[in-house]
Amino acid sequence: MALPDTGLRAEPGSFRDPGNRVFHRAGEVLRGLDERSARDWRALAASDFFRDLLATGQVCGTEEVFPTPVDVPWAAVLRHERIPFVSHPYEWSYGMLRDAALLHLEVLRAALAAGFTTKDGSAYNVQWRGAAPVFIDVGSFEAARDGEPWAGYRQFCQTLLYPLLVQAHLGLDFQPFLRARIDGIEPDQMRRLFGGARRWRAGVLTHVHLHGAMQNRNAEASTSAVRAQLRAAGYSRELALATVRGLAKLVRRLDHRPGESHWSDYQRTCAYSVPDRQAKEHFVDRAVAATGPGRVLDLGANDGRYARIAARHADHVVAVEQDPAVVDALYRALRDEGEGRILPLVMDLADPSPGGGWRGVERASFADRARADVVLALAVVHHLAIGRNVPLPEVLDQLAALTVTGGSLVVEFVHPEDPMARRLLANKPDGLFPDYHREAFESLLAARGRVVARTDLPSGTRTLYQVVVGG
Repeated sequence: MALPDTGLRAEPGSFRDPGNRVFHRAGEVLRGLDERSARDWRALAASDFFRDLLATGQVCGTEEVFPTPVDVPWAAVLRHERIPFVSHPYEWSYGMLRDAALLHLEVLRAALAAGFTTKDGSAYNVQWRGAAPVFIDVGSFEAARDGEPWAGYRQFCQTLLYPLLVQAHLGLDFQPFLRARIDGIEPDQMRRLFGGARRWRAGVLTHVHLHGAMQNRNAEASTSAVRAQLRAAGYSRELALATVRGLAKLVRRLDHRPGESHWSDYQRTCAYSVPDRQAKEHFVDRAVAATGPGRVLDLGANDGRYARIAARHADHVVAVEQDPAVVDALYRALRDEGEGRILPLVMDLADPSPGGGWRGVERASFADRARADVVLALAVVHHLAIGRNVPLPEVLDQLAALTVTGGSLVVEFVHPEDPMARRLLANKPDGLFPDYHREAFESLLAARGRVVARTDLPSGTRTLYQVVVGG
């Protein structure tokens, strides 16, 4: 449905269900519903189970807008709470994906018990308030019909269950699989990965091989014919609930713990002395406090030490770290603490999430989502400039681009004589980085903003700067 010029901005990732669509106006997140979807919503809003999900925070805050705006071409309009930061499943750790799957199944279980179901089972239906998952696709609920299977089962397998199986059973990080295909891992690919004796591993025979065989057998049958066969076979809501309970039991068994990695014990093995660490913590605390509330982006967050300091003053913190094992440990700690302001994400800063899906904008790129009031780039620049051969001006261009105009970039420069820099340089040809020195770095900073604070750490080989970008 085409939108007239009403100040509405359609959400690029919301178009696959013609009955409802998310859009934005004046800072609000709205959802337009057609006549059928409006009836489904009003039945849903009157149900006890949905009110319970709202009260526990498992579903995003939602209310109908009364009266329906006359300039909106929908039968009804909902207003949703704004999620602090929209992330994608291929940016989550294993524990995050597993908890998202369990939430999805819990929401579905409650819906089926109350006579409702969900139209799909995509991992993209879940977002995060800090380390707490929240189901956001309110437009997915509809009345359940006897004899019909869960329409979202295939999506759930491809975007949630299969990635969990790949990492739990094969030890392969799931993120590249989900980043490569927006619709997740196809059953045919899973069957090739889980042939032979691997087919007997938990969940594989039922949800990979038997699922695939049923799909192939019914490939030419219409959806209505398949539903009729299931009804004739006695498929019921009780069987659907049993399937959901079985899936939840399986997902709980798949509690994979990533092993140790180079970065998982960084705070113990890094080159920082206690005085260096204390000076750095004090600098970060002052810089974030001076900027005030808003979003903080912590690049190279490691175990979250500085993200936690930033959270004392910020509305929310996005903590980005390349190592999935480190992010998973941070997520589990934040989850257990009930932390609602820090969202940990897995991402390689030299290869951040691009735009994806339909026309390359259905899933927004990290750069398009991540602008922040404060950007922390601590012990990051040398890894990009030396370790990944990114020209120093381009490193600072990217850091400045992620910082809102007038916001603060807090950046650490590791001098060439620092032990870590020397280690990186030892693996590079001599003379490859002639401009990697403090004077050049400060000149580049001055071209991108105003340095308002600077301190040399006690070790003498690292310097911290606070730069007002565009100032």
